[in-house]
Amino acid sequence: MDSSVAITRMLTAAARRCGLAVLLGCLLLSGLHAEWDFSLISRRAEALYGPLGTGQGRIDAWQAMLDDPRSGSEQARLEQVNSFFNRQLRYVEDIDLWHETDYWATPVQSLMKGAGDCEDYAIAKYFSLRHMGIPSEKLRITYVKALRQNRAHMVLTYYSTPQAQPLVLDSLMDAIKPASQRPDLLPVYAFNAQGLWLPGAGGNRKVGDTKRLSRWQDVLKKMQAEGFAADSID
Repeated sequence: MDSSVAITRMLTAAARRCGLAVLLGCLLLSGLHAEWDFSLISRRAEALYGPLGTGQGRIDAWQAMLDDPRSGSEQARLEQVNSFFNRQLRYVEDIDLWHETDYWATPVQSLMKGAGDCEDYAIAKYFSLRHMGIPSEKLRITYVKALRQNRAHMVLTYYSTPQAQPLVLDSLMDAIKPASQRPDLLPVYAFNAQGLWLPGAGGNRKVGDTKRLSRWQDVLKKMQAEGFAADSID
């Protein structure tokens, strides 16, 4: 049977059973990301990495923050997530934490260690805000040069509209400021679920997809191994 015919018949039967209004609600719910099963995630993490120790408390706090009914506007969610990870994690270089020169950790790995470097903060904030309902097109993990420190750095940027000036969520400070108030950061490239972006005089331009970022693909694979459904981390 043709798939489109099968789908049509299924929807028609569902409409007869529960009515159009209920069916619409079912369709809307089916479009939402799958919920995260933290009991499964904790079990998988222990199987992969060993005992979680004090990391379990940080993961539990993460779950509570994600489920907080007080999370209202997008601005409030930005502030909540930025503050949470800036408090929960301490900055440690990859070579000291993972014994690798450049390692991108999952949020679970970072919370298990209670530590990470700049990209780990940005990655954890990105996935948290996605799970809290902020669309991926509004979020970009942005690689910058920190001019004052004269070193590479990574932050999360938020665009309220495609042409808006982005807000910067930074592990270096709790205050979320517009990019115009962060002249100490020089953007190099950015990425999200939609692809890879480069800055330019006429605004950011998309130059490809994230398949070019092997470490990002590794993060997605590790999160799936930890128990996150693929459709919940896109």
